[in-house]
Amino acid sequence: MAFPAVHTKAPDFTLPDQDGKMHTLSALKGSWVLIYFYPKDDTPGCTKQACMLRDAEPDFSKLNAVVLGVSADSIAKHKKFVDKYGLPFPLLADEDKKVVKAYDVWQLKKMMGREYEGIVRTSFLINPKGEIEKIYEKVKPEMHAEMVLADLKEYA
Repeated sequence: MAFPAVHTKAPDFTLPDQDGKMHTLSALKGSWVLIYFYPKDDTPGCTKQACMLRDAEPDFSKLNAVVLGVSADSIAKHKKFVDKYGLPFPLLADEDKKVVKAYDVWQLKKMMGREYEGIVRTSFLINPKGEIEKIYEKVKPEMHAEMVLADLKEYA
């Protein structure tokens, strides 16, 4: 498999957030949407990425952009993560891994000589028509919010 292609319709989904509220991608048509897939709640890289996006949230709002975090963690884990760091955007629980597989971010990973399956840190910027505008691969957590905001300003 490969990531869905740029300038094609983003795979639609409905997932619960940290409060059990359901979110459907197609319901956000008319807004820019950043879907960021991340490996695990409350780990160093994921925390850094979430906090950088949290701090940039007012800038995303000004550009009519919605941020959605997605991992395979449970609703309860997401709730703890959101509460601990005051995250202002939904973290969606994809426990059956349907969405991470639809976006092809569930892949074989290698760390310290060990192979395992998991989420590769990847983000998709969805335009107001519901199409994938840009894919961010091998995201660097500390640079991510800044890069996406720069792109959004260009597209706006």
